[in-house]
Amino acid sequence: MRVPRIYHPFDEKTASAGWPIGHQLELSDDAANHVGRVLRMNAGQALTLFNGDGHDYAAKIVAVSKKNVLVEITAQALNTSEAPIKIHLGQGVSRGDRMDFVLQKSVELGVHAITPLFTERCGVKLSGDRLLKKQQQWQKIVIGACEQSGRSYVPVVHTPVPLQQWLGELPAALRLTLDPEAQVPLREQQLSSEHIQLLIGPEGGLTEAEITAAATANFQAVRLGPRVLRTETAALSALTAVQYQFGDLATATGKE
Repeated sequence: MRVPRIYHPFDEKTASAGWPIGHQLELSDDAANHVGRVLRMNAGQALTLFNGDGHDYAAKIVAVSKKNVLVEITAQALNTSEAPIKIHLGQGVSRGDRMDFVLQKSVELGVHAITPLFTERCGVKLSGDRLLKKQQQWQKIVIGACEQSGRSYVPVVHTPVPLQQWLGELPAALRLTLDPEAQVPLREQQLSSEHIQLLIGPEGGLTEAEITAAATANFQAVRLGPRVLRTETAALSALTAVQYQFGDLATATGKE
């Protein structure tokens, strides 16, 4: 039986260090609800915790009540599932569950950070409390994807910003965006650092002005094939191709 993987954030007392063996802690409300009510786990059962520091923490349940779950750390180990490249996905915000789908699957494919982008053809309008709640919801989706996929680093969902702002704030990296009419295929790109920034437009794509702005910011248009892809297909296809060429998909030996 597979041991459940549960995310539990650091509290203020342990924010600068990992959990030592023998350390006991009460799971967060979300984690406790999942362990106690959804999985119906009992005292003595094993689980694996992670907190975003890149380690896995083997633990056993000490006590379970209606609202609380107390666990004890029994071992710790470095998680080696992270890709050798750090991909920052700039994703045009899309409607419905498409954005949720992209976030979930991009985490499975090893994305390092995600910035939702407001573009001219973006059909989603968010601000204030609604924007904050949506960002928190997206971060929970990312955490759930880390639990499922075996990652112990949690990609950050940055605050959504306009495309022009994002373009002006990026550090140096290989910058790519998809264009089925591009002259250069992805396989001809050369990686000069471990950082890659990938720009994917929303439903309807980027406007000519946005494409020009991206080119001015040194985003290189590359093609994966001759067909026009939907926004969610484009993001996942590009991530897969980038991980295969520069990351660990071509050399991975872990179990599925």
